[in-house]
Amino acid sequence: MPGLYIVATPIGNLGDISARAATTLASAGVIAAEDTRVTAKLLSHLGLRVPMTPYHDHSDERTRAALVARMSHEVVVLVSDAGTPLISDPGYKLVRDARAAGRHVTTLPGPCAAIAAITLSGLPSDRFLFAGFLPNKAKARADTLAEFAGLRATLVFYESGPRLSASLAAMAEGLGNREAAVAREISKMFEECVTGTLTELSARYADAPPKGEIVVIVGPPGEALAEEADDDTLDAALREAMADKPVAQAAKAVAKRFGLDRHDVYARALTLKEQA
Repeated sequence: MPGLYIVATPIGNLGDISARAATTLASAGVIAAEDTRVTAKLLSHLGLRVPMTPYHDHSDERTRAALVARMSHEVVVLVSDAGTPLISDPGYKLVRDARAAGRHVTTLPGPCAAIAAITLSGLPSDRFLFAGFLPNKAKARADTLAEFAGLRATLVFYESGPRLSASLAAMAEGLGNREAAVAREISKMFEECVTGTLTELSARYADAPPKGEIVVIVGPPGEALAEEADDDTLDAALREAMADKPVAQAAKAVAKRFGLDRHDVYARALTLKEQA
Protein backbone atom coordinates (compact mmCIF):
# COMPACT_ATOMS: atom_id res chain seq x y z
CA MET A 1 0.00 0.00 0.00
CA PRO A 2 1.17 3.60 -0.47
CA GLY A 3 3.22 5.12 2.32
CA LEU A 4 6.73 5.30 3.76
CA TYR A 5 8.87 2.16 3.89
CA ILE A 6 12.05 2.36 5.97
CA VAL A 7 14.40 -0.21 4.44
CA ALA A 8 17.64 -1.45 5.99
CA THR A 9 20.37 -2.15 3.44
CA PRO A 10 23.67 -4.08 3.69
CA ILE A 11 26.52 -2.53 5.68
CA GLY A 12 29.08 -4.22 3.47
CA ASN A 13 28.23 -7.57 1.98
CA LEU A 14 25.49 -7.05 -0.61
CA GLY A 15 24.34 -10.62 -0.01
CA ASP A 16 22.83 -9.43 3.28
CA ILE A 17 19.92 -7.71 1.51
CA SER A 18 16.71 -9.48 2.49
CA ALA A 19 14.22 -10.83 -0.05
CA ARG A 20 11.53 -8.57 1.42
CA ALA A 21 13.78 -5.51 1.13
CA ALA A 22 14.56 -6.32 -2.51
CA THR A 23 10.85 -6.74 -3.31
CA THR A 24 10.00 -3.44 -1.62
CA LEU A 25 12.73 -1.57 -3.48
CA ALA A 26 11.41 -3.00 -6.76
CA SER A 27 7.89 -1.77 -5.99
CA ALA A 28 8.91 1.76 -4.99
CA GLY A 29 7.61 4.79 -6.83
CA VAL A 30 10.69 6.63 -5.57
CA ILE A 31 13.64 5.86 -3.30
CA ALA A 32 14.76 8.63 -0.95
CA ALA A 33 18.50 7.94 -0.71
CA GLU A 34 21.25 9.47 1.41
CA ASP A 35 23.58 9.26 -1.62
CA THR A 36 21.98 8.15 -4.88
CA ARG A 37 25.36 7.01 -6.24
CA VAL A 38 25.76 4.53 -3.38
CA THR A 39 22.20 3.24 -3.65
CA ALA A 40 22.61 2.91 -7.43
CA LYS A 41 25.26 0.22 -6.83
CA LEU A 42 22.80 -1.77 -4.71
CA LEU A 43 20.05 -1.41 -7.31
CA SER A 44 22.46 -2.54 -10.02
CA HIS A 45 23.34 -5.60 -7.91
CA LEU A 46 19.64 -6.40 -7.70
CA GLY A 47 19.03 -5.69 -11.39
CA LEU A 48 16.62 -2.86 -10.61
CA ARG A 49 15.95 0.54 -12.16
CA VAL A 50 13.93 2.68 -9.75
CA PRO A 51 13.67 6.50 -9.61
CA MET A 52 15.69 8.04 -6.77
CA THR A 53 15.83 11.41 -5.08
CA PRO A 54 18.44 12.66 -2.58
CA TYR A 55 17.44 12.84 1.07
CA HIS A 56 20.21 13.71 3.56
CA ASP A 57 21.36 16.09 6.32
CA HIS A 58 20.87 19.16 4.15
CA SER A 59 17.40 18.34 2.83
CA ASP A 60 14.89 21.04 3.69
CA GLU A 61 11.23 21.08 4.70
CA ARG A 62 10.14 21.52 1.08
CA THR A 63 11.90 18.27 0.12
CA ARG A 64 10.23 16.43 2.99
CA ALA A 65 6.83 17.89 2.14
CA ALA A 66 7.14 16.70 -1.46
CA LEU A 67 7.98 13.16 -0.31
CA VAL A 68 5.12 13.13 2.19
CA ALA A 69 2.73 14.22 -0.58
CA ARG A 70 3.89 11.34 -2.79
CA MET A 71 3.24 8.88 0.07
CA SER A 72 -0.49 9.43 -0.37
CA HIS A 73 -0.46 7.48 -3.65
CA GLU A 74 3.03 5.93 -4.01
CA VAL A 75 5.42 3.64 -2.18
CA VAL A 76 8.24 5.88 -0.93
CA VAL A 77 11.30 3.94 0.29
CA LEU A 78 13.81 5.55 2.65
CA VAL A 79 17.36 4.16 2.65
CA SER A 80 20.70 5.30 4.04
CA ASP A 81 24.07 4.54 2.44
CA ALA A 82 24.40 1.43 4.58
CA GLY A 83 22.51 -0.22 7.42
CA THR A 84 19.32 0.88 9.12
CA PRO A 85 18.03 4.39 8.27
CA LEU A 86 17.60 6.91 11.12
CA ILE A 87 20.58 5.45 13.04
CA SER A 88 22.95 8.43 13.06
CA ASP A 89 21.19 10.09 10.09
CA PRO A 90 18.34 12.62 9.69
CA GLY A 91 15.57 10.28 8.59
CA TYR A 92 13.51 10.72 11.76
CA LYS A 93 12.24 14.08 10.49
CA LEU A 94 10.68 12.42 7.45
CA VAL A 95 9.08 9.74 9.63
CA ARG A 96 7.76 12.43 11.98
CA ASP A 97 6.19 14.42 9.15
CA ALA A 98 4.76 11.29 7.51
CA ARG A 99 3.06 10.31 10.76
CA ALA A 100 1.75 13.83 11.29
CA ALA A 101 0.17 13.65 7.80
CA GLY A 102 -1.47 10.32 8.58
CA ARG A 103 0.60 8.34 6.07
CA HIS A 104 1.21 4.61 6.35
CA VAL A 105 4.68 4.06 7.88
CA THR A 106 6.43 0.72 8.26
CA THR A 107 10.00 -0.55 8.66
CA LEU A 108 11.87 -3.51 7.19
CA PRO A 109 14.43 -4.63 9.81
CA GLY A 110 17.90 -5.56 8.72
CA PRO A 111 21.63 -4.80 9.10
CA CYS A 112 22.86 -2.25 11.64
CA ALA A 113 26.58 -1.66 12.27
CA ALA A 114 26.07 -0.76 15.93
CA ILE A 115 24.24 -4.00 16.73
CA ALA A 116 26.62 -6.12 14.65
CA ALA A 117 29.64 -4.62 16.45
CA ILE A 118 28.15 -5.38 19.88
CA THR A 119 27.78 -9.03 18.91
CA LEU A 120 31.45 -9.15 17.84
CA SER A 121 32.89 -7.35 20.87
CA GLY A 122 32.30 -9.86 23.65
CA LEU A 123 31.36 -6.96 25.94
CA PRO A 124 28.14 -6.89 28.01
CA SER A 125 25.13 -6.53 25.72
CA ASP A 126 22.25 -6.62 28.21
CA ARG A 127 22.25 -2.83 28.52
CA PHE A 128 23.83 -0.40 26.06
CA LEU A 129 23.66 3.19 24.84
CA PHE A 130 24.18 4.23 21.22
CA ALA A 131 26.04 7.56 21.29
CA GLY A 132 26.79 8.13 17.59
CA PHE A 133 29.78 10.33 16.70
CA LEU A 134 31.57 12.32 19.40
CA PRO A 135 31.96 16.08 18.80
CA ASN A 136 35.10 17.24 16.98
CA LYS A 137 36.16 19.90 19.48
CA ALA A 138 37.99 18.71 22.60
CA LYS A 139 35.84 20.64 25.12
CA ALA A 140 32.54 19.45 23.63
CA ARG A 141 33.88 15.91 23.39
CA ALA A 142 34.96 15.93 27.04
CA ASP A 143 31.58 17.32 28.13
CA THR A 144 29.77 14.60 26.18
CA LEU A 145 31.89 11.84 27.71
CA ALA A 146 31.30 13.30 31.19
CA GLU A 147 27.56 12.80 30.64
CA PHE A 148 28.14 9.10 29.96
CA ALA A 149 30.80 8.38 32.61
CA GLY A 150 28.41 7.28 35.35
CA LEU A 151 26.13 5.14 33.16
CA ARG A 152 26.35 1.48 34.03
CA ALA A 153 25.98 0.39 30.43
CA THR A 154 28.07 -0.51 27.41
CA LEU A 155 28.60 2.51 25.14
CA VAL A 156 28.52 2.38 21.33
CA PHE A 157 30.18 5.06 19.18
CA TYR A 158 30.69 5.55 15.45
CA GLU A 159 34.09 6.88 14.45
CA SER A 160 36.33 7.64 11.47
CA GLY A 161 39.87 6.38 10.95
CA PRO A 162 41.70 9.73 11.21
CA ARG A 163 39.95 10.57 14.52
CA LEU A 164 40.08 7.10 16.04
CA SER A 165 43.24 7.23 18.19
CA ALA A 166 42.46 10.67 19.64
CA SER A 167 38.86 9.67 20.37
CA LEU A 168 39.99 6.48 22.15
CA ALA A 169 42.44 8.51 24.25
CA ALA A 170 39.68 11.00 25.12
CA MET A 171 37.40 8.13 26.12
CA ALA A 172 40.11 6.71 28.41
CA GLU A 173 40.50 10.11 30.05
CA GLY A 174 36.80 10.82 30.38
CA LEU A 175 35.47 7.33 31.14
CA GLY A 176 38.43 5.55 32.73
CA ASN A 177 40.63 2.98 31.04
CA ARG A 178 37.86 0.49 30.30
CA GLU A 179 37.78 -2.64 28.20
CA ALA A 180 36.77 -1.80 24.64
CA ALA A 181 36.57 -3.09 21.09
CA VAL A 182 37.13 -1.52 17.68
CA ALA A 183 35.11 -3.18 14.92
CA ARG A 184 35.55 -2.25 11.28
CA GLU A 185 34.66 -3.44 7.79
CA ILE A 186 31.85 -5.55 9.28
CA SER A 187 30.61 -8.24 6.87
CA LYS A 188 33.35 -7.37 4.35
CA MET A 189 36.45 -9.33 3.34
CA PHE A 190 38.75 -7.53 5.80
CA GLU A 191 36.39 -7.51 8.79
CA GLU A 192 38.17 -7.23 12.12
CA CYS A 193 37.31 -6.67 15.77
CA VAL A 194 40.26 -5.74 18.02
CA THR A 195 39.81 -5.77 21.80
CA GLY A 196 41.81 -4.29 24.66
CA THR A 197 41.76 -1.34 27.01
CA LEU A 198 41.06 2.12 25.63
CA THR A 199 44.70 3.20 26.09
CA GLU A 200 45.98 0.05 24.40
CA LEU A 201 43.69 0.57 21.43
CA SER A 202 44.56 4.27 21.20
CA ALA A 203 48.26 3.38 21.02
CA ARG A 204 47.60 0.67 18.44
CA TYR A 205 45.97 3.09 16.00
CA ALA A 206 48.08 6.20 16.76
CA ASP A 207 50.44 5.72 13.82
CA ALA A 208 48.19 3.61 11.62
CA PRO A 209 44.68 5.03 11.31
CA PRO A 210 42.44 2.29 9.87
CA LYS A 211 40.21 2.63 6.84
CA GLY A 212 36.55 1.79 6.56
CA GLU A 213 33.48 2.25 8.73
CA ILE A 214 34.39 1.98 12.42
CA VAL A 215 32.35 1.18 15.53
CA VAL A 216 33.85 1.58 19.02
CA ILE A 217 32.31 -0.46 21.84
CA VAL A 218 33.24 0.59 25.39
CA GLY A 219 32.44 -1.69 28.32
CA PRO A 220 30.52 -0.45 31.37
CA PRO A 221 32.37 1.07 34.35
CA GLY A 222 33.91 -1.19 36.95
CA GLU A 223 31.98 -2.10 40.07
CA ALA A 224 34.00 0.31 42.19
CA LEU A 225 33.54 3.38 40.01
CA ALA A 226 31.57 5.17 42.75
CA GLU A 227 34.24 4.59 45.45
CA GLU A 228 37.84 5.71 45.69
CA ALA A 229 40.26 3.03 44.54
CA ASP A 230 42.92 4.09 47.08
CA ASP A 231 46.05 2.05 47.77
CA ASP A 232 44.57 0.13 50.70
CA THR A 233 41.41 -0.78 48.76
CA LEU A 234 43.44 -1.87 45.74
CA ASP A 235 45.86 -3.96 47.81
CA ALA A 236 43.00 -5.67 49.65
CA ALA A 237 41.29 -6.50 46.36
CA LEU A 238 44.53 -7.90 44.91
CA ARG A 239 45.25 -10.08 47.95
CA GLU A 240 41.72 -11.46 47.81
CA ALA A 241 41.97 -12.18 44.08
CA MET A 242 45.42 -13.76 44.35
CA ALA A 243 44.18 -16.17 46.98
CA ASP A 244 42.65 -18.34 44.25
CA LYS A 245 44.00 -16.96 40.97
CA PRO A 246 47.42 -16.64 39.31
CA VAL A 247 48.94 -13.17 39.61
CA ALA A 248 48.20 -12.17 36.00
CA GLN A 249 44.55 -13.24 36.16
CA ALA A 250 44.09 -11.58 39.55
CA ALA A 251 45.58 -8.32 38.29
CA LYS A 252 43.40 -8.35 35.16
CA ALA A 253 40.23 -8.94 37.20
CA VAL A 254 41.04 -6.17 39.70
CA ALA A 255 42.03 -3.72 36.96
CA LYS A 256 38.71 -4.32 35.20
CA ARG A 257 36.79 -3.95 38.47
CA PHE A 258 38.32 -0.56 39.30
CA GLY A 259 38.77 0.73 35.75
CA LEU A 260 42.57 0.90 36.09
CA ASP A 261 45.44 0.13 33.73
CA ARG A 262 46.08 -3.60 34.03
CA HIS A 263 49.86 -3.22 33.59
CA ASP A 264 50.04 -0.90 36.60
CA VAL A 265 47.86 -3.24 38.65
CA TYR A 266 49.99 -6.23 37.61
CA ALA A 267 53.15 -4.45 38.80
CA ARG A 268 51.48 -3.75 42.15
CA ALA A 269 50.38 -7.40 42.40
CA LEU A 270 53.97 -8.60 41.87
CA THR A 271 55.15 -6.27 44.64
CA LEU A 272 52.53 -7.63 47.04
CA LYS A 273 53.47 -11.19 46.18
CA GLU A 274 57.13 -10.51 46.92
CA GLN A 275 56.19 -8.94 50.25
CA ALA A 276 54.01 -11.89 51.28
